[in-house]
Amino acid sequence: MTQPHAVPNAESNKTLSGPEQGLDGVYRLLQPAEWRLPLVLASPHSGRDYPADFTAQSRLDGVALRRSEDCFVDEIFAPAVALGAPLLTALFPRAYLDPNREPFEFDPGMFDGPLPSYVNSRSPRVAAGLGTVPRIVASGEEIYRTRLRFADAVARVERCYYPYHAALRRLVEATRARFGYCILLDCHSMPSIGLPPEIAECGAVDMVLGDCYGSACSPALMAAADECLSALGYVVGRNIPYAGGYTTRHYGRPSTGIHTLQIELNRSLYMDEVGLCRRPYLGTLSVHMGRLVAALGDLSPALLRPRR
Repeated sequence: MTQPHAVPNAESNKTLSGPEQGLDGVYRLLQPAEWRLPLVLASPHSGRDYPADFTAQSRLDGVALRRSEDCFVDEIFAPAVALGAPLLTALFPRAYLDPNREPFEFDPGMFDGPLPSYVNSRSPRVAAGLGTVPRIVASGEEIYRTRLRFADAVARVERCYYPYHAALRRLVEATRARFGYCILLDCHSMPSIGLPPEIAECGAVDMVLGDCYGSACSPALMAAADECLSALGYVVGRNIPYAGGYTTRHYGRPSTGIHTLQIELNRSLYMDEVGLCRRPYLGTLSVHMGRLVAALGDLSPALLRPRR
């Protein structure tokens, strides 16, 4: 088998039309009635449509599987659409397939046979059990009862991963063509329970902004996001321990006018992490994320357009 290409042409060539357009079961795309801001928002981990064959393969119950979700993140950032920016949300769950990875970061121990040479089996994400098809959920529990067929994993990539990234790339390129640059805000949440030691050393933080240590976006963008959130009363960290995943690294090319910033929201702000239900502050947080989007949209284009 040859390695599949990164983005299918058919999906890439679709045009934007109407307030909402998506691919059934794979992603939802909410588009503004009026396209006013040079931003694209993406929520790759808030999907909660669990395929029946996947849950049958899993040794975990539904609640345990959902602990890998970025619960309600798509809802929290929804005000961006009314402000004039599109929001792309993966509908498939992170435990099933993680689009914030390379397309083939696979753990050989999960499969019933050898893997092709193009598979990246040595990445830190694979070693942690959190590859493109994860081995574990966020709590560290093993997902599967038995080993998987490689062909089934490829089918997930082809059905979910490629269309999601084709839609994201199309949005980014369309935004850059319209405004001369694009700000891609990759939206995530982080647990307050069992946080990595690095974040404990920094004290309690409400949000972490990641720009791959300055390589994925303009310093002005990072500074504006930090300033806006701090003015709203939040304790903000930068890059530690979440500097940015595949989306931040892959799309962030400031020299070409594409600026990518990852944001992680502390789940304790807005949800019960055990019961997986909303807390009243979720509405306030959503309003504040709208203010963040507006602030980033107000940045001077001269700071973000590529220099010629």
